[in-house]
Amino acid sequence: MVGRVSLAARLPSPTEAVGDRRFARHGVRLLLKRDDLIHPELTGNKWRKLGPNLAAAKGRTIVTFGGAYSNHLRATAAAGRLLGLPTVGVVRGDELAGRPLNPSLARCAADGMRLHFVDRSTYRGKTDPRTLGALLHATGAEDAYVVPEGGSNAEAVRGCQALGEELRGHADVVAVACGTGGTLAGLAAGLAPGQRALGIPVLRGGFLAAEVHALQEGAFGARRGSWSLDDRFHCGGYARTSPELDAFAEDFEQRHGLPVERLYVAKLLHGLLALTEEGAFPPGTTVAAVITGRPFPEP
Repeated sequence: MVGRVSLAARLPSPTEAVGDRRFARHGVRLLLKRDDLIHPELTGNKWRKLGPNLAAAKGRTIVTFGGAYSNHLRATAAAGRLLGLPTVGVVRGDELAGRPLNPSLARCAADGMRLHFVDRSTYRGKTDPRTLGALLHATGAEDAYVVPEGGSNAEAVRGCQALGEELRGHADVVAVACGTGGTLAGLAAGLAPGQRALGIPVLRGGFLAAEVHALQEGAFGARRGSWSLDDRFHCGGYARTSPELDAFAEDFEQRHGLPVERLYVAKLLHGLLALTEEGAFPPGTTVAAVITGRPFPEP
């Protein structure tokens, strides 16, 4: 693993039972898999996904992609600072160039990441070899190691397999919020027979099933484990919330003393409560929610 000192991790991450009567009255036991405690800056799935990619980079500049509020960009920038690696973030939305940076991008810049803004059409084509080559040339990073949006590739999926292995024997259902699907792909592969993984997408579009399947094909050669998706809880799309979601997150924080990150974790927990109240989990089910991150401090 790259950076044994700088990126030293707390593994396995703790698994905590929480007493929440809203789940208990339906006979459901809720666990929190505290991946947010893995590392003070590279929390949860970001550490699990970036670690193998940083090792593969072998000291080269890291080029990666994300939107204006991307947790992945922030984690990559932090990793670059900790390891002394140059990082470049290709940001969706050329209309953002020249404007004051939002807190997420300001944190990236403070950690030394060079930001390169592109129009949305170019961003959509970022996996095309010609477009990617032009982007690398424009950023002066032709020899860079490229990490895809969200950090999800075969290396990342195999890195997340350990998450499932750590949860063997602890829960019937293991749920995780999904952006690009890499964490779910690895998680499901690591679980034991009889366990199933549930993904709660934070983006709308209904495309993630194909992405997760493709990621597992790339990492393992075939679909692995039992997994499914429920895409009803994205609140309109990435970086979008609602008054109901904010109220739920604040209430959960007060009940359990857990800072709830809004873009992923709140949607996951809110979705699990809704599913519990719908009767999706039979009485006696133990559900583990993977807490993939925590609110970032402002720069």
